[in-house]
Amino acid sequence: MVADGTPPPWGDVAIMVVGIIIFFVSFFGCCGAWKESYCMVTTFAVLLSIIFLVEIAAAIAGYVFKDKVRTVLEDGLWETMRKYGEDAPLTEAVDRLQEDFHCCGANNYTDWSSLERFRVNDTVPRSCCRVNTTNCNVHPTADTIYIEGCQKGIEVWMKKNILIVAAVALGIAFFEILGIIFTCCLMKGIRSGYEVM
Repeated sequence: MVADGTPPPWGDVAIMVVGIIIFFVSFFGCCGAWKESYCMVTTFAVLLSIIFLVEIAAAIAGYVFKDKVRTVLEDGLWETMRKYGEDAPLTEAVDRLQEDFHCCGANNYTDWSSLERFRVNDTVPRSCCRVNTTNCNVHPTADTIYIEGCQKGIEVWMKKNILIVAAVALGIAFFEILGIIFTCCLMKGIRSGYEVM
């Protein structure tokens, strides 16, 4: 928990941790090449190889557990729906999601009626409205609001963009392999230089 009682922003923390790891790996690579330090270049090669293996493991795990991704996505949508109206950034994110994907709820618009504050007034969030009018979210019908759930829209978007993600991942993997090969060549050159001396 942060000082004011809110949970820590895990996304920010994760980005900072990744940045620190990249800094240290880069430090070993740059300084090792500049100083021609066999130990630092070897450390860089080992760290880069570990990162490459972790990425492969993550890709395999993603493929094996792709059905679990659907469950995690649905649970995440329900969790954000429960906190709707209580957490301003989360509420804004849900509204943006529903407006961008033209969806309402997790599975369909009736999901909102399972939450007390929406069931009592027979309403849905205004972001579910097809056309934003005064009472478009009161006593919702298929004519006034989007009826499909956001989970389906997100899954379609992910399937449509999976090729781009795969191509970027393959590009990164290619450059990592290239880096490992060049680092091994540099290690060999540094070692042979020491042997000549």
